[in-house]
Amino acid sequence: MFRQRFTKIVATLGPASSSPERLKALFEAGADVFRLNFSHGAPHDHKQRVDLLRKLEKEYRHPIAILMDLQGPKLRLGKMVQGPIELTKGQTLRFDMAAEPGTETRVPLPHPEIFKAAKPDGLLLVDDGKVRLRITGHTEDTIDTVVEVAGQISDRKGVNLPNLIVPLSPMTEKDRRDLAYGLELGVDWVALSFVQHARDIAELKKLVAGRASVMAKLEKPAAIEHLDEIIEQSDGIMVARGDLGVEMPPEAVPPLQKRILAACRALGRPAIVATQMLESMVHSPTPTRAEASDVATAVYDGTDAVMLSAESASGDYPIEAVTMMDRILKSVEADPLYRKLMDASRREPEATTADAISAAARQCAHTLGAAAIVTYTNTGSTTLRAARERPDVRLLCLTPNLDTARRMTLTWGVHPVQTEDAHNFADMVARATRVARQQKIAKPGERLVITAGVPFGTPGATNILRIAYV
Repeated sequence: MFRQRFTKIVATLGPASSSPERLKALFEAGADVFRLNFSHGAPHDHKQRVDLLRKLEKEYRHPIAILMDLQGPKLRLGKMVQGPIELTKGQTLRFDMAAEPGTETRVPLPHPEIFKAAKPDGLLLVDDGKVRLRITGHTEDTIDTVVEVAGQISDRKGVNLPNLIVPLSPMTEKDRRDLAYGLELGVDWVALSFVQHARDIAELKKLVAGRASVMAKLEKPAAIEHLDEIIEQSDGIMVARGDLGVEMPPEAVPPLQKRILAACRALGRPAIVATQMLESMVHSPTPTRAEASDVATAVYDGTDAVMLSAESASGDYPIEAVTMMDRILKSVEADPLYRKLMDASRREPEATTADAISAAARQCAHTLGAAAIVTYTNTGSTTLRAARERPDVRLLCLTPNLDTARRMTLTWGVHPVQTEDAHNFADMVARATRVARQQKIAKPGERLVITAGVPFGTPGATNILRIAYV
C-alpha cells in the first residue's frame, strides 16, 4: 500500500463508513489514519471499528493508525418551555443557573464556571456563533446580555466564550472513561479537545503513560497565546478550524493555520488540518472549487495530513470524498511550486548529530536522485527529524515496534514497515534494500540513503549515513 504522495489523509468513521466493505474501500481509496469521534457512538461501535481495522491491517500487511478524539467539555444551554426562541437585535436576555426551562426573557445555563468567568463586554456565542450576545452585567448566578446578532436559540445548543477564560479542565469524567476504554482497545493517537495550556497536555500524558501518542486540538484563542509550549508538550497537533473559526474572526483563521503549521514543522511535530475541508461532499459527489483550493492551501502550507469529518463519517459519498482528497493532494505535490515552498520554508538544523545526519540525508538523496531515504528507528524520533527536512523522496521507516510503525503513518512522506532492527552494517544495507524492493519503493540499480544509529537498536542514537545500491 505504498501511496504515491507525501501528505496523509485522515478519515473519520461513523454510520456511513463502518461496514467491512466501506472500511476496505476507504483504505484502498487512500485513507491512512482512521479517526474515532468519541462525541458520538457507543463503546461497542468503536470496538467493532477497531477490530475491523486490525483485520484490514493484517490483510494488507501495512500499519494503520487509529486516532481517538475525546469530546472534551461541552458548554450547552438548558431546555426551553416551548421550543425554539427567536431573538431580535438589541433585545436583553438573562442567563441563570435555575433548573426551570427557559423563556423569552431568561435562559438556563447550567455551567457555574461560566458565571465565575463572566465580565462586562464578554461575548456569548450560541449555535456555532450564529447568535451573539454581549454581557452587560453579572452576579454570582446571573448574566445579563444584549443581543448583537439576532437568531434562533433552542434546547441544548452549544455555547462558546471567545474572550473569556473559563476555568475548565479539558478532561471530563466521560473523557476519562473513554480514554481508558480507547487505550484498552489499542488506539495509536489520543486527541484532546479545547486545549488552553501546555499543562492540559501534560495531564493527559500522565494518564496515557506512553501507551499512545498525544495530540492537542487547537480550537481556543487561549491555546494560541501558549502555542509553542503546547506544541513542545504534544506529540502532534490538530488545527481544529471549526471551533477556532467560531471563537475567532473568520479572517484570522487562515494566517493562524499557516503560523501553526510552521511552528509544528520547526519543532518536528506532525500536524493535521481539519474541519469543513470538503464539506459540500456530505451530500454532493463533487466538492466546490473553493473547497478544493482550501485543501490545496493546507498542502502548500506543508501540513502532514488533512482530515475528513462528516464527509466520511455520515455523508452520502465517503469513498468519493477520500478519492477526491487523494487526487487534490497528488495534483498539488506535482506542482513545481510545492517543492519550492517546501525548500524555502526549511529551517536550519539544530547543532545535534541526529539533525546533521537528517539534513545530510536529504541533500544526498537530492543530489544522487535516490529512490528513498531509509530510517531505522525505535521510537520514531529519527523519522520525524527526517520528515521535518521535507525531502523530495519518500521516507521508508523501518522499526521493530508495531506501535511506532502505526503512529508514523500520520507523518508526512513516511511509509512505515515493521521489521527487525539491523544487527550489523551488512544487515542494515541488505534489509533496507530488500524491504524497499518488496514495498515497490525502489527498483534494482537505484540508490537508497540509509540512516541508523550505532550501537544498533539504541533509541535516539542516529549517527551514521550510508548510501547503498538496490
